[in-house]
Amino acid sequence: MKILIVDDERSIRNSLKEILEMEEYQVDTAENGADACEMAEKEKYDAIFCDIKMPGMDGTEVLQKLIADGVETPVVMISGHADIDTAVDCIKKGAFDFIGKPLDLNRILITIKNATDKANLVTQTKILKKKVYGQEMVGQSEGMRHIRDMIDKVAPTDASVLITGPNGSGKELVARSLHQLSQRSMMPYVEVNCAAIPSELIESELFGHEKGSFTSAIKQHKGKFEQADGGTLFLDEIGDMSLAAQAKVLRVLQERKISRVGSDKDITVNVRVVSATNKNLAEEIKKGTFREDLYHRLSVIVIKVPTLDERKDDIPLLINHFLDQICSETAMPRKEFSPEAIDMLVQKSWTGNIRELRNVVERLLILGSNPVSVKDIEDYVI
Repeated sequence: MKILIVDDERSIRNSLKEILEMEEYQVDTAENGADACEMAEKEKYDAIFCDIKMPGMDGTEVLQKLIADGVETPVVMISGHADIDTAVDCIKKGAFDFIGKPLDLNRILITIKNATDKANLVTQTKILKKKVYGQEMVGQSEGMRHIRDMIDKVAPTDASVLITGPNGSGKELVARSLHQLSQRSMMPYVEVNCAAIPSELIESELFGHEKGSFTSAIKQHKGKFEQADGGTLFLDEIGDMSLAAQAKVLRVLQERKISRVGSDKDITVNVRVVSATNKNLAEEIKKGTFREDLYHRLSVIVIKVPTLDERKDDIPLLINHFLDQICSETAMPRKEFSPEAIDMLVQKSWTGNIRELRNVVERLLILGSNPVSVKDIEDYVI
């Protein structure tokens, strides 16, 4: 582990360096704020101890510059003039901790351990976000940045989320990201496509059934709510659910209890519900095909996924992503796309959204020349 000590007093720098080196830490020192900022930008430190009262650039200015420059190393402020107001002010400005002089070795060692734990947690979170976002939620458009920001804020909570957007826009990726970045990420993630299940079977699918409760019920079956206990249940195409099933889902959300078909016994479940639809639920409520009270239960947070036509800047990135993905999955040789071909695809109207774009990329990989040309697009796409 590497530590940086910033203090204008040589005796304090050297004594603290000596103590920490005896504890087998690697230690660098800086006698002023400007040197410290330069060193912290070039070198990766596990913790920085910075005096507050220094000539030229003082400790709080060093702290603010490090934060502004994107240095994520935990900064511990030290001062011989320790008081509560100074400590609180440093913490508010982004310091990890505050230690008063004379310095206590045990306090320093505990602070280093805590700072390291925090840095490791930040690193793990970044790795997880890269896994969640990096390979699937591709794009740097304003719409995608907004969705990532929403996911970061909403995922740690248990709030119900309604994801809206057209078919093929990636609603299921948003749902999966919410689960993977939540505190429930180690628990089950269960998907249900409400449009794909016949209305007469939806209750059994969601709530389960007892053996003999109907003709084909040859054994007991746990429904999706039970399967997702402790985790996340994703109800895709919620707008296609029957009114009868809607009423039962509403009861579960209100009471956190289910009862299997053919049973009057209540089973307590702890499930976060994330739902998605390509329909305008406000219009469905007016038509009488969707319950307004259920809508309000489901839509504590609403995330609207933009159409591909609303995020055309992402199309070149998506093409490259799908090229990598398809070639990896199928072992097809990779083909490049000419700049003119990419421009032509950017100008195209994508009614099928991202799903359509992926299909087009795969078609051009199979049928197109290398590099893929405008003529290929005219022959096989337009």
